[in-house]
Amino acid sequence: MTQPIHVGLLGFGMAGRLFHAPFIANAPGLKLTKIKANRPESISLANQQYPEAQVVSTEQAIFEDSDIDLVVVATANPTHYALAKAALQAGKHVLVDKPFTITSTEADELIALAKEKQRVLTVYQNRRWDSDFKTIKKVLDTQLLGNLVEYEAHFDRFRNAIKPNTWKEENLPGAGILYDLGAHLIDQALVLFGEPLEVYADIQTQRQGSQVPDYFEVVLYYQSMKTILKAGMLVRENGSHFILHGDKGSFVKYGMDVQEAALKAGLFPTLTPTWGVEPESLWGLLNTEFHGLAFRGSIASEAGDYTGLYRNVYQAILGQEELEVKPEQARNTIRIIELAMQSSQERQRIKYS
Repeated sequence: MTQPIHVGLLGFGMAGRLFHAPFIANAPGLKLTKIKANRPESISLANQQYPEAQVVSTEQAIFEDSDIDLVVVATANPTHYALAKAALQAGKHVLVDKPFTITSTEADELIALAKEKQRVLTVYQNRRWDSDFKTIKKVLDTQLLGNLVEYEAHFDRFRNAIKPNTWKEENLPGAGILYDLGAHLIDQALVLFGEPLEVYADIQTQRQGSQVPDYFEVVLYYQSMKTILKAGMLVRENGSHFILHGDKGSFVKYGMDVQEAALKAGLFPTLTPTWGVEPESLWGLLNTEFHGLAFRGSIASEAGDYTGLYRNVYQAILGQEELEVKPEQARNTIRIIELAMQSSQERQRIKYS
């Protein structure tokens, strides 16, 4: 019999509604018990989509509930540190949406508190479970490119108008594209290659009237290769999502993982048998020489599923699996964001520390 772990979800905006609740509901053993929501439309949707969960208006209603085992923080970036800290002090396991915190000092404090309380602390780096990223890991693990010399990843969008009434467009700590999309690209690079030797960045505000950075290029330098991470809000014609070059071949991937589009279209992983399966038109192109034989053609993408992150968190809380997204890794992502901002201001490479 599966041992239930009761979950309290803080926030039912886009993050809580699209990226957390559907996968909590899809992960065996997790039970979405309470949802904190304040806006009338969010309350209505939460009641409609998760009638078995109680909708509450305060964080304390979740922190003080002895039945809640895991608290998920899916709120605005500036609130992550304080809410995660309060949840840990209440004796809860905690999953924080990315970015983990605003500063690496805040991240270190939460990591120390989680160890003191002997609670699981993790971060929602869900893009590790993207179909294309899982495919890239497979390509690299099988040495199909030989020794990698360059890795380039893009996360581009076209939003030339400033969206009104959202904290993401306000000049607040943790706002802007580097914390938003950069947290994904940096985490993926750290998973593949570990901590870099140096960091260089160019961070800009390109849209007229924008109060926050909306473009970045971050370069992470390693001993014998480099990664180029880019994102912008004024990219109407998307190019490649990933470009990898090695001394035996190259791999190029267009198109984004299909899960976000499916979620925005109202689909749920529990009701979609082909969840996270990319169409053949999005498969990546591999051009390589393997065991003396040349090959150029598309290779099937691995299926993506963010449920895997929550399934691992459930097992980690029970002590049956090692936690995949360790808080120390998420802390390193925040540290690179800090160094990237310093590099952009000083216009020079910064040694990673």
